[in-house]
Amino acid sequence: MLTTFFKEEHDIFRRALRDFVAKELAPNADEWEENELFPREVFKRCGELGFLGAHYPEDVGGAGGDWWYAAVWGEELTRSRSAGLNMSLMVQTDMATPIINELGTREQKDEFLAPALRGEKVAALGVSEPGCGSDVAAIRTTARKVEGDYVINGAKCWITNGTRADFITLAVRTGAADSGFGGISLVTFPTDTKGFKVTRKIKKMGNHASDTAELSFEDCRIPTRYLLGEENQGFRYIMVNFQGERLIAAVAATAGAQHCLDETIRYTQERTAFGRPLLKFQVWRHTFADLFTEVEAARWLTYRAVDLYNRQEEAVKEITMAKLFAGELVNKVADRCLQAHGGFGYSDDFQVSRTFRDVRLITIGGGTSEIMKEIISKRLGWG
Repeated sequence: MLTTFFKEEHDIFRRALRDFVAKELAPNADEWEENELFPREVFKRCGELGFLGAHYPEDVGGAGGDWWYAAVWGEELTRSRSAGLNMSLMVQTDMATPIINELGTREQKDEFLAPALRGEKVAALGVSEPGCGSDVAAIRTTARKVEGDYVINGAKCWITNGTRADFITLAVRTGAADSGFGGISLVTFPTDTKGFKVTRKIKKMGNHASDTAELSFEDCRIPTRYLLGEENQGFRYIMVNFQGERLIAAVAATAGAQHCLDETIRYTQERTAFGRPLLKFQVWRHTFADLFTEVEAARWLTYRAVDLYNRQEEAVKEITMAKLFAGELVNKVADRCLQAHGGFGYSDDFQVSRTFRDVRLITIGGGTSEIMKEIISKRLGWG
């Protein structure tokens, strides 16, 4: 895909990744969805091929590429036919690990980040809790200092990779119970720590191939050297980290919408009703014309946000708009495409049924659409 933004090196990376997805991921999607988990070896394989660290610096085992490599990663993974797989891999590359790259000590990068980029350790991001999702300032999991260690107690919920993560980039309250956003810190938490427990694996509407867990921490003791950045500055770090998470979600949502449309166009060209292909009916031609136009708008809104983010310019408004628009749009596209499939769309015989279930998460995860609108409103000076 040649644009103003993608260079030859990005296209080389895209071709290699697309070939890998077609040969090693997509053929196994149905089995992994049925099993509600994909093999851990997939992380290792992606690491061996250099996909996990493409946009990370060379000194942590990455390839030194820019964030457009992450955009290619998000776009091409949507061809795997398994949003759950994609979610787990993107948590590894763009949600749990960027903050270690930004804030981590050399020791933390060597112990956690480098093996994650090799696919040898599985990473998770632990922010959401049973009593708070989008309200990060309300987290209650505590980290109390005792003799040079942090003693952690509490629970986390909706944690992707949670059942098999080797470490968690974990948000904890190091300040007083009433300290709000000012008392939150981030730590790297090894899951072999005594007192840690996977409480349950959560059954979900979609994204079946990813493991999503509820976790508990009971007197879990870790050294204070696992603190990321400064103590009680975690809320600010999380808000910054959210930008990359929301941006990769917008990229994947836009690409997913395009693939869903492309597959549905092929279907409506072949499927006949009343003696002619469905695509020959004006109602469907006009529906798809509208949707193709909106997907193109989402793509360029997202690319604009990626461009700003890649150049390390202020992009909160643009990223939030992209996540909001692309997330709502992919749900609209999946709904219309399922309708075009008729009864087959309601069965699991066609990919569109899985897509319809999977994309519902995008308007919830990483900040709901309602939260996105509130952020945009404040950025426009209305709040």
